[in-house]
Amino acid sequence: MNQYDFEDRVAIITGGAQGIGLAVAERIIESGGAVCLWDKDSTALSSTLARYDETKYARKVTGATVDIGDLGAVEAATQEVLKHFGRVDILINNAAIVGPNSTTWEYPDAAFRDVVHIGLTGTFYCCRSVVPQMMLQGYGRIVNVSSIAGKEGNPNAVAYSSAKAGVLALTKSLGKELAEQNIAVNAVTPGFAKTTLSMHQSKEHINYILSKIPRGRMLEISEAASMICWLASDENSFSTAAVFDLSGGRATY
Repeated sequence: MNQYDFEDRVAIITGGAQGIGLAVAERIIESGGAVCLWDKDSTALSSTLARYDETKYARKVTGATVDIGDLGAVEAATQEVLKHFGRVDILINNAAIVGPNSTTWEYPDAAFRDVVHIGLTGTFYCCRSVVPQMMLQGYGRIVNVSSIAGKEGNPNAVAYSSAKAGVLALTKSLGKELAEQNIAVNAVTPGFAKTTLSMHQSKEHINYILSKIPRGRMLEISEAASMICWLASDENSFSTAAVFDLSGGRATY
């Protein structure tokens, strides 16, 4: 496994209590960085933080129960990270909700709003809150976790597909705005990974997604973490406003 130098770097990771977010956090911690895990699931967050309490990494791991769909909560949590660590170098926008599986014309109005608000507007809120600090520092790395659904649009998943497509556009816009500074903004588009979020979908929808993957298997969480960590590292000194594929051959562009 490759090692990246995250010494003295501080990362905020949304949806960081489990799944891809936690896998990224673990690699950053083991590579010398500090992390603040944001998650709406306070039970999962408490369990994850407890694992580090008696370890050598205890001082490098903090957490906060944050609803990224609440701008005030995001801004307050950002200030707490700055108070505790003094800086924010990395932002991993991983938090999202999937919503129900339904045709577009039958999709619940409230569910559509919730999925897009958390997945897209919440990502915007996090970027809006963290970028000014990165500009002051003259350094930053932002990685937005989108989805193959954002590229191709999955049937019976109109809200999730729409939110993730919006994340790609947000990434390109923000990356171009910050391109003359040492702040890289990129997105990844995972295919189907065996996370709690993914497995909440219907069996029929899961089978459909798997049938589209030329690799013939799910994405390993560690594989996603590997690409995300490179994009979040100093070594990614040129690529920005770009989309990196994690679809196992499914993507056509």
